[in-house]
Amino acid sequence: MRYGIVLFTSDRGISPADAAVAAERAGFDTFYVPEHTHIPVVRAAAHPRTGDASLPDDRYLRTLDPWVALGTAAAVTSRIGLSTAVALPAEHHPITLAKTIASLDHLSGGRVSLGVGFGWNTDELAHHGVPAGKRRTVLREHLDAMRVLWTEEEADFDGEFVTFGASWSWPKPVRKRIPVLLGAAGTEKTFTWLAKNADGWITTPTENGLDDKIALLHRIWHEHDRADTPQIVALAGRHDAAQLKQWAEFGVTEVVYGLPDRSADDVRAYLTRLAEKLGIEETR
Repeated sequence: MRYGIVLFTSDRGISPADAAVAAERAGFDTFYVPEHTHIPVVRAAAHPRTGDASLPDDRYLRTLDPWVALGTAAAVTSRIGLSTAVALPAEHHPITLAKTIASLDHLSGGRVSLGVGFGWNTDELAHHGVPAGKRRTVLREHLDAMRVLWTEEEADFDGEFVTFGASWSWPKPVRKRIPVLLGAAGTEKTFTWLAKNADGWITTPTENGLDDKIALLHRIWHEHDRADTPQIVALAGRHDAAQLKQWAEFGVTEVVYGLPDRSADDVRAYLTRLAEKLGIEETR
């Protein structure tokens, strides 16, 4: 399995650039950051972990722009993958977002993947004009439109929420297809959408029963004639060697650990200790 790190970015603590450098030096494979454009003060949407309008962490209010954050990380690293866990493409126009992601991929030498979510915060989505009952449709169209821009010399798109005529747009991503990972609860509905529109699954932080859910994903994946194997990224809490062994047997391809909301020195020390537990070799 590969190992990654997710930094819940904010305007305090270690910067994304410093965290990415420390993660790369410690030997981790991927560096992830989240996205919220803003948090509406009055919300009907319940947070998945609290079950009501309260938030488990004030960093939801302070999250940095993911592509600016990853751009700073790209400038000071050379190997580590750059991704989101998770971004919300439905909140952006796909023409401009496609340009941003392709530019980052080009400048980083093809190190970008895209972790996406439908968005639990329907009030936030509503401020961007996304109907609550159309989150999956809007996300699908935005991804399809970006893929056209990334792959076609003259790109055009005609959908329910996105329409544009024949257009030129460069740069193109290094590998043409940016890998897309869906972060959502492991259900049949989620996996059906995933098999049609994405390349892998990012578990939710409280996901359980991974053996059965991964088996379900593989079944649906093959029912949709996907010849390859889906990437499966598991979000972990504390290091647990027995759990890691199980996950590897289930088919998890990458395990991602969150960084503590502490000083830069504390975060670097945490990465060093975690890498030692995982048996990852330090790089320079």
